[in-house]
Amino acid sequence: MKKNKFLMFAAAAVVFASCGGGGGRPQFGDNEYPVVTVGTSSASMQSSFPATIKGVQDVQICPKVQGFIRQINVKEGQTVGAGQVLFVLDNVTYQAQVRQSEASVNTAQASFNTAKLSLENSQKLHESGVIGDFELQSATNSYESAKAGLAQAQAGLASAKEMLSFCYVKSPAAGVVGTLPYKVGTLVNTASVLTTVSNNSSMEVYFSLTEKDALAMSQTAGGQNAAISALPNVQLQLADGTIYNHDGKVTKMSGVIDASTGSVQVIALFPNPEKVLKSGGSGAIIIPKSNSEAIIIPQSCVSEVQNKKFVYILGKDNKVKYTEIKVDPQNDGNNYIVTDGLKVGDKYITNGITKLSDGMEIVPITPERYQQKIDEQAKAMTAGDIVGAMKK
Repeated sequence: MKKNKFLMFAAAAVVFASCGGGGGRPQFGDNEYPVVTVGTSSASMQSSFPATIKGVQDVQICPKVQGFIRQINVKEGQTVGAGQVLFVLDNVTYQAQVRQSEASVNTAQASFNTAKLSLENSQKLHESGVIGDFELQSATNSYESAKAGLAQAQAGLASAKEMLSFCYVKSPAAGVVGTLPYKVGTLVNTASVLTTVSNNSSMEVYFSLTEKDALAMSQTAGGQNAAISALPNVQLQLADGTIYNHDGKVTKMSGVIDASTGSVQVIALFPNPEKVLKSGGSGAIIIPKSNSEAIIIPQSCVSEVQNKKFVYILGKDNKVKYTEIKVDPQNDGNNYIVTDGLKVGDKYITNGITKLSDGMEIVPITPERYQQKIDEQAKAMTAGDIVGAMKK
């Protein structure tokens, strides 16, 4: 039994050796090689772009006045509403200013009331001829001055109250609170970013296209807006390699090219109902592409030299030509999608490329005939041939 197993293994080894293995070919003689004519077929491809995740509205919260933080009313990651008080700054000084302004308003109000009574009395006396025009005009001027003084005091009070309100730092929008870099007792000013509130009900994912790709899209679709509308739904690959379970849609494309990178910024919008996506996160945008006229060839018939890829094309007089091709970087591990170097109608060699050289003349056969010869050669090997080969 063991001997039979050994013989079977030896037979397989001899057959493999005769096929050349890894791009070799059986020893048919007559220089026969399988040749295939280039055609087209449908192919699903995808392009991947590094991306940054941001909330639809990321608002930096900064105080409008300088002061010490007295209260922090929220925690990191907390959901807040528009107008909710997030921080309270020390406001003793501003409260004093409000009280002072209120006193100024009271004083101005009293002066205004007195001037008003004086004017009314002067008007009556002027009608009776007791006083002249000068006295009436003087009373009118005093009234207008008191009126302006009251308006000025009221404006001062409104300003003092507004400054006091700035000590209560509120959220301008609904969202989720980010990091809290400052603690109670810290002196902050208008340049201090207390936190960021992000609206994460939907998330904007930023990525970039090259100027060439953006231009090609716009020209093909007939304009930038049409190009955006024509794009299919996109996917988001998260930092851990998994695919986000909601598709997104490209909604915006910048009209300005970044001169330093030669790229155009693009924004895709993704729903975020489970709050999985966080503002500031990273990932990759995946854009699917469908090509109904793709040229697809097996990777086994392609040789690679210094990061360049080559195939043998059958030329005139059945002589092969060593030809460089370009392929799409996305592939399934078995086939290449050729983007340049091959055209429909070209003929390329599929097997035995390691035995070929540029300009070599061959006898082209079909892949089916090639496989038939392999099968016939395997069957022709008898047990005696195997034993003889083992003795040698």
